[in-house]
Amino acid sequence: MSTERKSTLSRVFTLAWQFVKRNGFSLSEALKTAWANIKLYARMQKGIAKFHYYKVDGSKREAYGTLKSELVPETKGADRKPNPTCQVYFDTERQEWRCFKLANLVY
Repeated sequence: MSTERKSTLSRVFTLAWQFVKRNGFSLSEALKTAWANIKLYARMQKGIAKFHYYKVDGSKREAYGTLKSELVPETKGADRKPNPTCQVYFDTERQEWRCFKLANLVY
Protein backbone atom coordinates (compact mmCIF):
# COMPACT_ATOMS: atom_id res chain seq x y z
CA MET A 1 0.00 0.00 0.00
CA SER A 2 1.37 3.41 -0.95
CA THR A 3 2.20 6.04 1.65
CA GLU A 4 -0.29 8.48 0.11
CA ARG A 5 -3.09 5.91 0.33
CA LYS A 6 -2.23 5.10 3.96
CA SER A 7 -2.26 8.80 4.76
CA THR A 8 -5.69 9.25 3.14
CA LEU A 9 -7.15 6.24 4.93
CA SER A 10 -5.71 7.46 8.22
CA ARG A 11 -7.32 10.88 7.69
CA VAL A 12 -10.68 9.28 6.81
CA PHE A 13 -10.76 7.06 9.89
CA THR A 14 -9.56 9.85 12.19
CA LEU A 15 -12.28 12.14 10.86
CA ALA A 16 -14.93 9.40 11.10
CA TRP A 17 -14.00 8.61 14.69
CA GLN A 18 -14.22 12.33 15.49
CA PHE A 19 -17.79 12.36 14.08
CA VAL A 20 -18.74 9.34 16.19
CA LYS A 21 -17.34 10.84 19.41
CA ARG A 22 -18.36 14.48 19.00
CA ASN A 23 -21.53 14.30 16.92
CA GLY A 24 -23.03 10.94 17.85
CA PHE A 25 -22.90 9.57 14.29
CA SER A 26 -23.09 5.82 13.64
CA LEU A 27 -19.82 4.45 12.25
CA SER A 28 -21.42 3.96 8.82
CA GLU A 29 -22.74 7.53 8.70
CA ALA A 30 -19.41 8.86 9.99
CA LEU A 31 -17.40 7.04 7.30
CA LYS A 32 -19.71 8.33 4.52
CA THR A 33 -19.36 11.89 5.78
CA ALA A 34 -15.60 11.57 6.23
CA TRP A 35 -15.13 10.27 2.66
CA ALA A 36 -17.38 13.06 1.32
CA ASN A 37 -15.19 15.65 3.09
CA ILE A 38 -11.95 14.13 1.78
CA LYS A 39 -13.31 14.01 -1.79
CA LEU A 40 -14.64 17.59 -1.57
CA TYR A 41 -11.26 18.83 -0.33
CA ALA A 42 -9.55 17.16 -3.31
CA ARG A 43 -12.07 18.68 -5.77
CA MET A 44 -11.61 22.16 -4.28
CA GLN A 45 -7.83 21.90 -4.64
CA LYS A 46 -8.27 21.20 -8.38
CA GLY A 47 -10.85 23.92 -9.10
CA ILE A 48 -14.29 25.21 -8.21
CA ALA A 49 -16.61 22.66 -6.58
CA LYS A 50 -20.35 22.82 -5.96
CA PHE A 51 -21.48 21.39 -2.63
CA HIS A 52 -24.17 21.67 0.05
CA TYR A 53 -23.99 21.86 3.81
CA TYR A 54 -26.19 22.71 6.76
CA LYS A 55 -25.49 26.05 8.39
CA VAL A 56 -25.43 26.39 12.18
CA ASP A 57 -29.02 27.75 12.10
CA GLY A 58 -30.17 24.52 10.38
CA SER A 59 -30.76 25.92 6.90
CA LYS A 60 -29.22 24.18 3.91
CA ARG A 61 -26.73 26.17 1.82
CA GLU A 62 -25.50 25.59 -1.71
CA ALA A 63 -21.94 26.80 -2.17
CA TYR A 64 -19.36 27.10 -4.90
CA GLY A 65 -15.91 27.05 -3.37
CA THR A 66 -12.26 26.51 -4.15
CA LEU A 67 -8.87 26.13 -2.53
CA LYS A 68 -6.90 26.36 -5.79
CA SER A 69 -4.13 28.90 -5.23
CA GLU A 70 -4.61 30.55 -8.66
CA LEU A 71 -8.27 31.30 -7.88
CA VAL A 72 -8.01 32.68 -4.33
CA PRO A 73 -6.72 36.09 -3.25
CA GLU A 74 -3.51 36.47 -1.30
CA THR A 75 -4.09 36.12 2.43
CA LYS A 76 -2.55 38.49 4.93
CA GLY A 77 -1.42 37.31 8.35
CA ALA A 78 -2.84 33.96 9.37
CA ASP A 79 -3.09 34.75 13.08
CA ARG A 80 -5.96 32.32 13.67
CA LYS A 81 -5.32 28.81 14.88
CA PRO A 82 -6.82 26.24 12.46
CA ASN A 83 -9.94 24.47 13.68
CA PRO A 84 -9.87 20.71 12.86
CA THR A 85 -13.69 20.49 12.94
CA CYS A 86 -14.19 23.14 10.20
CA GLN A 87 -13.42 23.34 6.50
CA VAL A 88 -12.34 26.76 5.25
CA TYR A 89 -12.95 27.56 1.58
CA PHE A 90 -13.04 30.57 -0.73
CA ASP A 91 -16.62 31.26 -1.84
CA THR A 92 -16.37 32.14 -5.54
CA GLU A 93 -19.85 33.71 -5.67
CA ARG A 94 -19.38 36.08 -2.73
CA GLN A 95 -15.60 36.46 -3.16
CA GLU A 96 -15.02 35.86 0.56
CA TRP A 97 -13.47 33.22 2.79
CA ARG A 98 -16.10 31.02 4.47
CA CYS A 99 -16.17 27.88 6.57
CA PHE A 100 -18.54 25.10 7.58
CA LYS A 101 -18.51 22.30 10.14
CA LEU A 102 -17.20 19.10 8.57
CA ALA A 103 -20.04 17.11 10.15
CA ASN A 104 -22.63 19.31 8.37
CA LEU A 105 -21.57 18.46 4.80
CA VAL A 106 -24.42 16.96 2.76
CA TYR A 107 -23.19 13.98 0.73
